[in-house]
Amino acid sequence: MQISGWGRYPRIEAEGYYLEDPKRLSQFLRGAGPVIVHALGRSYGDSSLQEKVVLTRRFNHILEFKAQQGVVACESGVSLAELIEAFLPRGWFLGTTPGTKYVSVGGAIASDVHGKNHHKAGCFSEGVISFELMLPGGKVVTCSRQKNQELFRATCGGMGLTGIILTARLQLQKVPSAYIREKTFRARNIDQALELFEAQREVNYSVAWIDCLSRGAALGRSLLMSGEFSEDRGLELRGPKQFFVPVEMPGCLLNKLSGELFNQLYYHRVRQPVTERTVPLDEFFYPLDAVQDWNLLYGRRGFTQYQLVLPKEAGARGLRAILERVSLSGQGAFLGTLKLFGPGNRNYLSFPLEGYTLAMDFKITGSLFPWLEELDRVVLDHGGRLYLSKDVRMSAEAFRRGYPQWEKFAQIRAKLGLKEKFNSRQSRRLEI
Repeated sequence: MQISGWGRYPRIEAEGYYLEDPKRLSQFLRGAGPVIVHALGRSYGDSSLQEKVVLTRRFNHILEFKAQQGVVACESGVSLAELIEAFLPRGWFLGTTPGTKYVSVGGAIASDVHGKNHHKAGCFSEGVISFELMLPGGKVVTCSRQKNQELFRATCGGMGLTGIILTARLQLQKVPSAYIREKTFRARNIDQALELFEAQREVNYSVAWIDCLSRGAALGRSLLMSGEFSEDRGLELRGPKQFFVPVEMPGCLLNKLSGELFNQLYYHRVRQPVTERTVPLDEFFYPLDAVQDWNLLYGRRGFTQYQLVLPKEAGARGLRAILERVSLSGQGAFLGTLKLFGPGNRNYLSFPLEGYTLAMDFKITGSLFPWLEELDRVVLDHGGRLYLSKDVRMSAEAFRRGYPQWEKFAQIRAKLGLKEKFNSRQSRRLEI
């Protein structure tokens, strides 16, 4: 079978083994060589790629729900979309959700995903009560903040390198409706965008679309959307109208000129300094999910998302330095988002730092990766790091500078014999 991440680069041939029964999985692991889990394929790069993969999509049963407490137990292949469909009509929603709901629970834990409310609620792991983890010999251990704490901290954000997550118990949040009261603020440049984030920091959800190709006084102009759950709408889940990208598009359609034109039109669609509306939950949290297979827009060679975080004290200075380089590069950043992060957590490889995270999509070209190494140096010199779930080309040196607890993570891998069994193309590249 041929597999890839969401960026469709690289694409490799792999042998797939479906996880449906933990007993059979245990037997398989004892005889198999190195493996990695590949679930819904929404990590962008090579973190779920390996010559032999465990496919968890069929391991997708909801096991228990405590309606009074909002606690759900499920298998790791359950998607966030399936949890929303089952429990939003009962008034329960995810405490943290990334920008797509087509992510498995196991993948959300392994990436310790964040959302538009990190400054208030932290990462996905904040809502993880416990999980069951299968180790190389087939032994299953329960991990929580009280039990096997180090393995819990290594697994949340550990990119599948500590074992195979079988089941998880999650705390959902009570919500009044399936709608969001959204405010959109027009920011003239990156400085005003950061001021708006700070002014809106008591609002639970915020995210900004950012024009990464604008220059001069308009550098980093943005549309910041903040939101709260509406109190006066129902719990009926109304999905967006679906659009399809039917075929792989010619990569030449996305270039700097088309990117600049799109950004110009998108920014000027909002004419007032502030606008307000109430929108269905999907429209606020998952706008790109309305376009199925949107990754085909980047053509045959695929794309990568470059996501960085900078600490708050270096945020404005560092973001300006990065945006200036992007706008002058000719590479073309076709989609940019900016979010505010609250304090990071104690997990060894979780991505967030207190500050700002910027994500930019780049079409794969022959000159892209050497140029991104220049951006790496800017990020690292400002005390930042790159997101492992989006990465496809970071060097081992950049990883170690950005993740100071990597040695502790590597020690746990060595102590439990995990390195010989759970590996990905990413982990080999990063030498962990």
